[in-house]
Amino acid sequence: FGLPNDTLSIENAIIMDTSRRWPLLIDPQRQGNKYIKNMGAKVESGMDVCKLGDPQFLRVMELGVQFGKWILLENVGEHLDPALE
Repeated sequence: FGLPNDTLSIENAIIMDTSRRWPLLIDPQRQGNKYIKNMGAKVESGMDVCKLGDPQFLRVMELGVQFGKWILLENVGEHLDPALE
């Protein structure tokens, strides 16, 4: 799916794949981002990508929850939008 074949990347992918809730990735090299996009492309319900600053951010989140889509939220800072909590 696009991750390097080192032990840390493999362990992180297993944790992400088996987690019950959403994972938070700190991904300065964007390898995890690519990995998630490749996995999401194979999901039947689809996947949307958005950033907190996008004008349609809340609408994308609502539709993702409603239709069971994966949502990749990029460029998240230290503080989350109150709508996410």
